[in-house]
Amino acid sequence: MIKKLTQNEVVCHLSLPIFDIISQEADNLQRECYVVGGYVRDLYLGCPSKDIDCVTVGSGIELAEKVAKHINNLAAAHKSSRAHLSVFRNFGTAQVKYFDKKYGTIEVEFVGARKESYSHDSRKPVVEDGTLQDDQNRRDLTINDMAICLNRSRFGELVDPYQGMQDLEEGLIRTPLDPDITFSDDPLRMLRAIRFACRFGFKIVPETFEAIARNRERIKIISGERIIDELNKIMLCHKPSVGWSLLQKCGLLQIIFPELQALSGIETKEGRGHKDNFVHTITVLDNVVRAQEQAAEEKAAQPQENQEEPPFDKVLYLRWAAIMHDLGKARAKAWDDKIGWTFHNHDYLGSRMVMGIFRRLKLPLGAEEKFVEKMVALHMRPINLADEGITDSAIRRVLFEAGDDIEELMTLCEADITSKIAEKVRRFLDNFKVVRQKMAEIQAKDDYRNWTPPVDGNEIMQRYGLTPSKPVGILREAQKDAILDGLCDNTREAALAFLDQKAAELGLKPIGQ
Repeated sequence: MIKKLTQNEVVCHLSLPIFDIISQEADNLQRECYVVGGYVRDLYLGCPSKDIDCVTVGSGIELAEKVAKHINNLAAAHKSSRAHLSVFRNFGTAQVKYFDKKYGTIEVEFVGARKESYSHDSRKPVVEDGTLQDDQNRRDLTINDMAICLNRSRFGELVDPYQGMQDLEEGLIRTPLDPDITFSDDPLRMLRAIRFACRFGFKIVPETFEAIARNRERIKIISGERIIDELNKIMLCHKPSVGWSLLQKCGLLQIIFPELQALSGIETKEGRGHKDNFVHTITVLDNVVRAQEQAAEEKAAQPQENQEEPPFDKVLYLRWAAIMHDLGKARAKAWDDKIGWTFHNHDYLGSRMVMGIFRRLKLPLGAEEKFVEKMVALHMRPINLADEGITDSAIRRVLFEAGDDIEELMTLCEADITSKIAEKVRRFLDNFKVVRQKMAEIQAKDDYRNWTPPVDGNEIMQRYGLTPSKPVGILREAQKDAILDGLCDNTREAALAFLDQKAAELGLKPIGQ
């Protein structure tokens, strides 16, 4: 909802003490100074942040130094927190960061107004000093192009040369200047346009979207780190499917994520077609987001207990697992004359693709990659349980293999039910409730999420006089399978008895017997 604010109302919203300090120091230097970009946009959207960008006509570094000194003089007088000044002279920018007792941590980026020119093979511009108009000309979108004056004589005055406020009110994404020039100069702006359309539910105007399609090949000059930063922001939107759909429609998806593009479309043979697996995938993603948001609301409504934080952002990477869960289908797709289209082993094939995609997209290759690979590999297991029947053995195996990620796996599997047949959806979800109940019952007896067999490899070697070798692996695997399959009790005594029996089949016996 856009807030239509008068200048006096804008002044009231610029209540952070930092704005008064900036205003004083800019006036002392006799410099024009403006708060610009996302802070202004979000102020009119009713969600102001504490990350502030300021443009001054002149040296942004000099103004930042004056502001930091002002804050530190106040800090010395009132025994409060000092400001930290970071200067980036190569870029002509500076950051002032400090802690305010009332408002928390405040960060302000300062830059001098500038104009830019680009070469065809780089997104790094030649930069010259410029006016506010020059600075607004170089920005990506009209809704990010508005500025509010901080000088005392014009404090709170909106400077909006490209009707960004009107586009904000109408929910439109467009560029301030010719979109072909805007996107060719800095191709990352294409992803930013899509990201903001996804974040706010805005429409990209036809001429802007067509320019994205025309300039899509230019994305190849952008680093993977910059691209994945935008993709992660799309993933964290309320409805990320909008962003992925736009990427697919303009042709960017084929360039930056061809494995996902390969799922798009429906092939028909003998009058039988499979579903569009790209559409299915982004639907699953939205379902995961909906489940996560519901879980977050329920958690917020309950008393908070001290819980150990996961080693990485599981919310984000479960969404990546949703995007990747069916990637193997493009390779696994086959036609069977009796049953039609099949995608056998797509879960296995997809899991084998994950590391290569993470590496290419510059996603982290540690716990995050292993988590997504696990989710992709296991995502059919609970579905098969719900469809074929539930045994204690199968439940134990899923708990063991999923470990502490079992809740995320179940969320993904439930989100994977996207049939348009209501009865089919109801049946699967009802069966999933039974699966969850069975898991809880088995967990109450033994915690198979963090389970290890009672007898480890070292004890097996000592017991049978072995060195590290194939028989040790055979015995360890046999012990694990026997317990998970319910053929052996999950106790040390039962495991040793089973191992002695299995060892005898290999011609081995305990030392001393």
